[in-house]
Amino acid sequence: MENILKIEHVEKYYGNKSSLTKALDNLSFEVEEGEFVAIMGASGSGKTTLLNCISTIDRVTSGHIYVAGTDITKLKGNALNQFRREQLGFIFQDFNLLDTLNVYENIALALTIQNVPAHTIEGRVRDVAKELGVGDVLNKYPYQMSGGQKQRVACARAIITEPKLVLADEPTGALDSKSAKMLLERFYYLNGKLDATILMVTHDSFTASYASRVIFIKDGKIFHELIKGADTRKEFFGKIIDVVTLLGGDVSDAL
Repeated sequence: MENILKIEHVEKYYGNKSSLTKALDNLSFEVEEGEFVAIMGASGSGKTTLLNCISTIDRVTSGHIYVAGTDITKLKGNALNQFRREQLGFIFQDFNLLDTLNVYENIALALTIQNVPAHTIEGRVRDVAKELGVGDVLNKYPYQMSGGQKQRVACARAIITEPKLVLADEPTGALDSKSAKMLLERFYYLNGKLDATILMVTHDSFTASYASRVIFIKDGKIFHELIKGADTRKEFFGKIIDVVTLLGGDVSDAL
């Protein structure tokens, strides 16, 4: 299997000499093609900083991040913008859909920016919308949809360009339990059927139990790692809860 993501001795500092905070501390791990990996940790653990560095929103202080063999820590300017546009897909907690565009236009926008031929866009949009259960709302605007529908539209937008890596930041954070479960089952489809490589940051043990591997971060370092293997999702969920307890988290919050 090819390594889609390689984190190599990454460190990230904030502040100045008089008040320096180390958010990431010599962090290293890899994600293989087709994996679905969840990153968990308490508030302030460094998980969001890590996602920001991988997504190129922030830059590392030292170390290297490779996505599909490209060292993104060395990219700048137009090369960085092109890489972000073509190789990464993003799913945010608050959807980040454009209110002035309908569902079809929100999904198609990513292809338009890539100058994909117009005659191929409609078929691709309708195919991915159908797979994510939003094929019947293509003419609706974000304000006309539920939170679950909006997040599935955001998923469609993230994968329409067939990115090497999909980054999800608390994707179920703004959803009720039913909508969250529906979304996570779609993630199963993206990962299992379309071989999408997904890296998801979450504080929620139920959400993390849908992943094939969970990496726990504490104080900017890897605290523990769980691999689902042959476990059922319920069994994997129990193991995640055990580690969350060791981390000092509140199990009732995790549930």
